[in-house]
Amino acid sequence: MTPKDLNNFWGNHLRIDIDDRKLDFVKAKNIAKHKATELAEDPMLLSWYSGKSGDYFPKYPCGNFHKPVWILFAESRGADLAVNINDGEYIFLYLSL
Repeated sequence: MTPKDLNNFWGNHLRIDIDDRKLDFVKAKNIAKHKATELAEDPMLLSWYSGKSGDYFPKYPCGNFHKPVWILFAESRGADLAVNINDGEYIFLYLSL
């Protein structure tokens, strides 16, 4: 998985660069949520990916497609906002509400 998998994501793309060697998932998630609220009053997190660990959510079997399951899951539920931290170190997909 690389940030290139987001190339066909139709929603807004927000890129953030954080210079923090101790950046972890919780801190990244809070930063992403804060950034997402600049475009949506109450954005709903639908899925995420950690380039650091390769972990992602949800781990939902969707068959064999051309996109990672966490992107397919979010898009099928209306995701319209991607927050990409440090070029794929962490990626969060939101639904604007």
